[in-house]
Amino acid sequence: MPTDEQYSRILYALADAIILSSPHTKPLAPAVIPFVEGIATGTADMVKGKKKGKKAVSAYNKAFGKAFKRQKKKMTKKNGAWKKGYDARRCMKAAHKDCRRHLK
Repeated sequence: MPTDEQYSRILYALADAIILSSPHTKPLAPAVIPFVEGIATGTADMVKGKKKGKKAVSAYNKAFGKAFKRQKKKMTKKNGAWKKGYDARRCMKAAHKDCRRHLK
């Protein structure tokens, strides 16, 4: 999947292709020029934009991940299928309960 920077370069190329007229095409209509300039301005902003940092993982989220793994280990067979009477819903509920207990 292309990144934002790659998309912006594609849009720049398209805008250049629209602006540059070949000998076989007519000059640009006045209504098209602001549209093309808008594409160039928007893509320039995309390229210059700063990347956002990753969001910090909360303590609850870390504890929940560990609790979920513990509960899932108890509730699954060796082949990875759920044991009889267990499912993802029940595992989640038990993991949340376990997580709350461990964070106290």
